[in-house]
Amino acid sequence: MIANRFAVGVAMLALSAATSSASASDSGLATEWNRTVLELAEAEDGFLTLKGLRTVTMMHLAMHDALAAIDGNYEAYAHVSVTPEASPLVAANQAAFVVAADQYPDQTATLEAMRDRWLRDTGSGKSQRAGKALGELAARAILDDRDGDGWDADAEYRWHPMAPGVYAEFEEHSGTPQGFVFGAGWAKARGFALGKPDQFRAPPPPEISSDAYTRAFNEVKELGRFQSMSRTPDQTHIALWWKDFAENSHNRLARDLIEKEGLPLQEAVRLLALVNMAVFDGYVSSFDNKFFYNHWRPYTAIRWAANDGNEATMPEESWTNTHRHTYAFPSYPSAHGTACAAAMAAFVDVFGEDYAFTMRIPMVDVAGPFSGKIEMHPPTRAFGDFSEAAMQCGLSRIYLGIHFRYDSIEGVRLGGKVGNNVVSNHLQPRSDR
Repeated sequence: MIANRFAVGVAMLALSAATSSASASDSGLATEWNRTVLELAEAEDGFLTLKGLRTVTMMHLAMHDALAAIDGNYEAYAHVSVTPEASPLVAANQAAFVVAADQYPDQTATLEAMRDRWLRDTGSGKSQRAGKALGELAARAILDDRDGDGWDADAEYRWHPMAPGVYAEFEEHSGTPQGFVFGAGWAKARGFALGKPDQFRAPPPPEISSDAYTRAFNEVKELGRFQSMSRTPDQTHIALWWKDFAENSHNRLARDLIEKEGLPLQEAVRLLALVNMAVFDGYVSSFDNKFFYNHWRPYTAIRWAANDGNEATMPEESWTNTHRHTYAFPSYPSAHGTACAAAMAAFVDVFGEDYAFTMRIPMVDVAGPFSGKIEMHPPTRAFGDFSEAAMQCGLSRIYLGIHFRYDSIEGVRLGGKVGNNVVSNHLQPRSDR
């Protein structure tokens, strides 16, 4: 894992105090923009597209680059000229506004009001003008870089004849139109740190005739069934609690830890940029692997087991899962496990390996998207470190009944690779400082 840079970063910020007027309290700028854009995204599409995640990633990268151009402590993602005389708060605020308004133009008035509120006590004159110009330039550089990245591109999907291990349609359980498959275009999007979508190719899932498959089949059949008598109350809580979309839950965690640790603005922005780059690339890498392997879901496998050629797997034609819903895309590897583990690698980079924390997920979907919300009791879970949380996130999908264990384990492994690729290659401390 990547070494902890939190203490180093704070020390570097202290050394740059002569050129930076941003304080720890200013990190509220980063968390408010983060929360606001994600709320807009959830209201618009329920996180069923990459738009909101892509927007916050671009936004925090633009904020990061604007701040990096002022004190030069970290490498920029895109090139922006050094502007030490600019106000950090103004620059970051303007960068956030430009990206957010570009992506949500119908919300411009709301976003302008938020931008202007943060400008009230920043004074006027050269520093403010320079900050606004710098923020604009940083935002435009990121927006230009991401133009044509394929985040919303359509991709063809060819259905295959029903066969053991092959992804099959279950529109009655996914609640989607016949012939619909979700996310094929995500597999073709350009990542923020990935060289190409298939940079990290997962090994194939186990053969349907194998003992490994049989064990995974029987496990999810029992622990993931609706109202399972074998699943413990804690496993049920894990299943439901982790249902929140990774871009929602992990940004909430980032905001909470920023406040708890009193991170300065630059450190807060960098954390949010790394987390969202990792989640975005996690989705791209996971969906690339999903459509490469085209592996079936437990819902299909359990109901169709009489035809799978494995005498050790017993069918149950009326079986349904804890979730009472199955997402309409292939199973292997788990996208949720991948995104969670990728994000956790970013947290490790900032806070270190051995960091205990509590995470909040107050509400989740009842079943599938747009099914309504239920409150979680309790709304928090405690973890000894980020790796523990990543693995629990992955395994939660077994108890939910939508993934095999090997889906989850490989998702966590893949996410670790994706997340480490992000933190190893981007937004690094400048070696010449």
